[in-house]
Amino acid sequence: MSTSPQVPMVNDPSLAGPYSCDFVQTLMKLQRAAQLITSTLDLDVLLERVVTDIAESIGCVEVSVWLRDPESDDMVLHGVRGCTHNKKGSRLKIGQQGMVGHVAATGTMRYARDVRQDQHYIACELRTRSEVSLPLKVGGEVIGVLSVDHFDLDAFSEDQLQVFQALAGHIAVAIENARMFRRERAERERMEGEANDARAIQQALLPKATPLVPGFAFETAWHPAGAVGGDWFDFIDLGGERYGIVLADVSGKGMPAALLMAATRAILRTLVRVESSPARILASLSQTLAEDFPIGKFVTMIYAVLDVRNREITMASAGHLRPLVINGECAFAEVETGLPLGLGASSYPEHTIHLKPGTRLLLYTDGITEAMNLLDEEYGTHRLLDHFQKPGNCVQTLIEEIQVYERGSKRSDDATAVLIRSR
Repeated sequence: MSTSPQVPMVNDPSLAGPYSCDFVQTLMKLQRAAQLITSTLDLDVLLERVVTDIAESIGCVEVSVWLRDPESDDMVLHGVRGCTHNKKGSRLKIGQQGMVGHVAATGTMRYARDVRQDQHYIACELRTRSEVSLPLKVGGEVIGVLSVDHFDLDAFSEDQLQVFQALAGHIAVAIENARMFRRERAERERMEGEANDARAIQQALLPKATPLVPGFAFETAWHPAGAVGGDWFDFIDLGGERYGIVLADVSGKGMPAALLMAATRAILRTLVRVESSPARILASLSQTLAEDFPIGKFVTMIYAVLDVRNREITMASAGHLRPLVINGECAFAEVETGLPLGLGASSYPEHTIHLKPGTRLLLYTDGITEAMNLLDEEYGTHRLLDHFQKPGNCVQTLIEEIQVYERGSKRSDDATAVLIRSR
């Protein structure tokens, strides 16, 4: 953020000379006011503090802050104290109306020792006799004008005018900082709103409930590293007591990965209506994605077809992690894999597993096995095996264990799992 000149201190050599106690006290009040002003980042609160603190410090009849409107090039009243005529939102034409308009055009301070003799002064309070208007500059450009009125003729000494000029520098910088803060906050709120909308849309693309399949049950967990992610799972009713089951991981994370995930989902759901073989579906999907995906982007995926009548699941893998088979013992399925989708032509061997009652099959993304603890140690496949060798453990307990394991470290990847239970 910007920095501003210092308000002269009581012992500043530039203010050498005898001063009254009243002036010293006023200067000290203005110093404190400057400190409060520069610590305020809410623009409305800042402007209210400016006019109030100055008015109370030096007993002015009116203090106002006018800011340039970049669209109309008018000066707009944003802060005012002690005025019965002008209200917030009042406007003055730059270079045409009032001392404020003149100072905004020239960029130099104007002091009317007797406002009745000043050609630019526009009467406001009837008892006003002197006014000083000071430009508020940032980077050499006038962003506003500070105007201070008093009932007395020639109310301000040269020393006081010097203090006002230094204070104007503080005010200008504080206004610019508050504006920057407001812009950044608005941008942050906009981005958070977009992220929340994107998350809601992505969640709507995920199954709202697992399918009710006689003899089988499904557990799922989806935990993106940010508001949205590139992990995705799906259940597709293929008819004839057959169900397509998908688990995929788009390279990268955040919004770009989420967009590619949505595109991949749409294409896959079209392909499964015309193809029945997991191998051919992945081959067709990879060819399509290779034509459309940005260079360097890819998707790892397991696509499986569950045949309920035969209690068999046939799957093909595109560079994805091997599923875990849990049936008394835990072991990774010997599934051969082809290239990740989108990297080029590849074959995708199929592998069939008979799911006798009591068998569980876990599909998962690398956000689980590659979760890191504070010592930069991965959770790994051995911990995954250990977890499911314990009675009663499930997807939910796995996610809870992952969250404990990586507590205190920066989570860097999405974590998603699908567990198929044969009953």
